[in-house]
Amino acid sequence: MDRELDIPATPLHYAPLSAVPSTLRIPLAARAFGDAMFPALALGDADAARILKALGDDGLEWLRDRHSVYGVLARTQRFRALAAQFLQANPDGHVVNLGCGLSNYFHWLDNGQARMTDADLPEVLEIRRALLPVTGERHAVLPLDLTAPDWWDRLGLPATPTGAPVFLFCEGVLMYLQPAEVQAIFRTFGERAPAGSWFAFDVMCWLAIGRAKQHPSVKHTAAEFHWGPRRLSELTQAHERLRLAETFSVMESYGLPYSLMGPGFRALFGVPFYALYALRTEDAGAA
Repeated sequence: MDRELDIPATPLHYAPLSAVPSTLRIPLAARAFGDAMFPALALGDADAARILKALGDDGLEWLRDRHSVYGVLARTQRFRALAAQFLQANPDGHVVNLGCGLSNYFHWLDNGQARMTDADLPEVLEIRRALLPVTGERHAVLPLDLTAPDWWDRLGLPATPTGAPVFLFCEGVLMYLQPAEVQAIFRTFGERAPAGSWFAFDVMCWLAIGRAKQHPSVKHTAAEFHWGPRRLSELTQAHERLRLAETFSVMESYGLPYSLMGPGFRALFGVPFYALYALRTEDAGAA
């Protein structure tokens, strides 16, 4: 549904964001201005430029990092495609964005039946509620702390692993968490999600851990990389119901060097340097 957001004439005043939430400006700038830089990956984000302006950010600092702009567009396209694929099979399904920042996937995914939950830390939601409207009774915005043991229940997700599947995705978040925290999230998903549920997320491999200051965009924040897989088996070891359904190497279409080096990197180290992964839940004995 087309609408005009009520964007303040002067920049919004808000408390400075903590380390990891402060990285939300990186994908926001990419969605705001990346279409012109990479037309083949254009997203048509109706909100991002106006929201960035409301934050008093012209985006220039982030747009210098063309690699990250491309990566955001490519991963967003893939998250969106996976969620749309899920909703084709489950038109009234529940899609949950874990760490939504200031993104608005529902204006892409709303089919008139689906439910969408956008969730993030309270400090992010304070800004989000001022700049992005909740679009109806099928759209919820809820506080989230993925490191809390009860995060699943607080989002109103299925109490038992039966019934209709759900689609969860987590964009630009898990690499900032500790390994034990990530494994706990995977374990909860494996234990609680009905069969056929999806959990999609992006992450760099273990070689990026502790090297955020070498990243062209993240170095401008106080965030640090704490987790990245060394082996693909780390993604499913938390629970026997987990299956790795998809591995999408985000940067391999960026240009010839990436398309050549990507497969070699995977062969040498066993994992892509930066990828979007999708886990699915499967009950024992399922085909």
